[in-house]
Amino acid sequence: MKIQFTRENKKPVSKGMVGLFIEDVNYGIDGGLNAEMLENPNFEAKDVSGKWDNYIVSFDGGYAWKAFPEESAASLKVKTDRALFPENPHYMRLVASVAGGGMKNKAFDGIYLEEGMKYRVSFYARSYDYKGAALIGVYKDGAPVLVKKVNIKADGKWRHYQFNLKSKISLEGGDFVVTLAKSGTVHFDFFSMIPENAVFGVFRRDLVNYMKELQPGFLRFPGGCVVEGNNLENRYLWKNSLGIKERRKHNWNRWAVHATDESNNFRSAFSHYGQTLAIGYYEYFRLCEYLGAKPLPVVSVGIACQYMSTQFVPLDSPELETYIQDALDVVEFARGGADTLWGSVRAEMGHPQPFPLEYIGVGNEQWLAEIEGKSNGFYKRFEIFEKRLHEKYPDLKIIGTVGPTVGTPSHESAWKWTRENLKKNPEFVYASDEHFYVSPEWLYENVHVYDDYPREGKVYAGEYAAHVPGSGCALFNAPQANCWEGGLAEAAFMTGMEQNADVVVMASYAPLFARLGYTQWSPDLIWFDGKDSYATANYYVQQFFSLYTGDFVLPTTAEEDKKLYASAVEREGTVFVKAVNASSEEMEVEIEGDFDFGSLTRIHRLEGEFNDYNTLEEPDKISPVEVAPVSARSVTLPPRSVSVLVFMK
Repeated sequence: MKIQFTRENKKPVSKGMVGLFIEDVNYGIDGGLNAEMLENPNFEAKDVSGKWDNYIVSFDGGYAWKAFPEESAASLKVKTDRALFPENPHYMRLVASVAGGGMKNKAFDGIYLEEGMKYRVSFYARSYDYKGAALIGVYKDGAPVLVKKVNIKADGKWRHYQFNLKSKISLEGGDFVVTLAKSGTVHFDFFSMIPENAVFGVFRRDLVNYMKELQPGFLRFPGGCVVEGNNLENRYLWKNSLGIKERRKHNWNRWAVHATDESNNFRSAFSHYGQTLAIGYYEYFRLCEYLGAKPLPVVSVGIACQYMSTQFVPLDSPELETYIQDALDVVEFARGGADTLWGSVRAEMGHPQPFPLEYIGVGNEQWLAEIEGKSNGFYKRFEIFEKRLHEKYPDLKIIGTVGPTVGTPSHESAWKWTRENLKKNPEFVYASDEHFYVSPEWLYENVHVYDDYPREGKVYAGEYAAHVPGSGCALFNAPQANCWEGGLAEAAFMTGMEQNADVVVMASYAPLFARLGYTQWSPDLIWFDGKDSYATANYYVQQFFSLYTGDFVLPTTAEEDKKLYASAVEREGTVFVKAVNASSEEMEVEIEGDFDFGSLTRIHRLEGEFNDYNTLEEPDKISPVEVAPVSARSVTLPPRSVSVLVFMK
């Protein structure tokens, strides 16, 4: 068999073509990337139920907290009088009836302590007449393990307390506990416990490390469906995510009501899933800096998630101006000088220099639709946003959307509209966002789908993944969904995207994160619990295409009828060939080119059985290995494998 490539008609590859998309789904932000270890730390939780335009939001500020060591030792009540901050007005009144009475936090699956690690603990307290100590820290099976004694000042004022605890042991399943040294009453608010190694004191380090090791070209945030909201009130309000975290208004998470129906009384197991916004727009921009990725914020166009709601702001409503101004203000927040309104907010938060914002996403998988006889006017409203943004920021690269599906009437209509506008204005959009969650068979059959795309109108494959049916991989919301059968098909499809780098300028797998036991959607790139994390086979496929990219893609052919797929790129004299053997047989492959591309010096490889997947117990079951070449221009490809062949002179 042969893989052949040529320098003739080579195409430039967009730098940073492979990026990341992040959304607060699967407890990927609060409970995940947010290094905060406590659950509902500010007593603002809501219990949400319902479906399709009928969502019931009930306040449940005591969620994740209970009396300690038993109900008779203390009483808990959430209150709002004389609150610390109006944005999050609820706090907890703790009345200890006996010495040692208090409360404990659920902390997802319990507190994990690492030996030798320091933890920053902080909280606010107010006492009118309690003069004594509070004991704050971690208990195991009711016994103190890591505790700090804090004297509470009885002056009727909210006081901030902060200290570090260093663990001498490793521990799993601990409780975060607050007790009073004697009977009495104290008000508490805004607890926090964050490990010392958190990046910027905010991001969970092991999860950030996985992001960084992929070397993403961009980061799309904060969603996804979260941007749209399950109703307009529930949409992501990015301005609420600025300032000190205590003043960032809590929001219920759109994924709290995912998969609700009559069988569960329209209440999911994650009905308390919320957004503290501890990771907000400022933190996302800083994360992009840390990763070396270009920021891609996404803004709402005034249409709620069309899968979950009929709500939209009419085109002739003055309210639409609020959404347009929000989009303009995002750019000013990132780019503006300290003398501008939103640039000054960024500067006050600690970043005087502008962030290098190049992209903005306008809308998320919306499509033109008739609702109760009225059009949501998506095309027209997008045109309004585009005009207003480019009037003020003509160099801004706008990312459009062509809906949540491919090959459908709405998708074809959106591309027709997009290309008509591009003929009139080549800067109308930089690229249009396509989403496709599909079977492995679809990916193989459509490896060359972009060959036939018109070259006017670039593609951002913003959300995609193989969803594998059948035994072994079919469990949804579980790590089994990340089996190698899906990763192998994604690799084959990505060779087609790479060969069409002149039209596919950006790509990102979705979703990014999933906390074990807290999952609404899978497969996902990275799985974790409170202690550990691991990358999936799909992650390593993405990494192959991100790390071993090129300046140019070389037109490549392979014997695809034998299930051999390939793409080749060149970077400063080095040629990287991605070779996918999707068959169940070993292949002997000759590599040929129409120029002297050197000799095979290194092979990076992924391989496994279709039903193989990584776990916490076997995190490296499918992971990259380096193989020594045995020939200058030929290679043996194992069955069901992805290889990066490195040729150098």
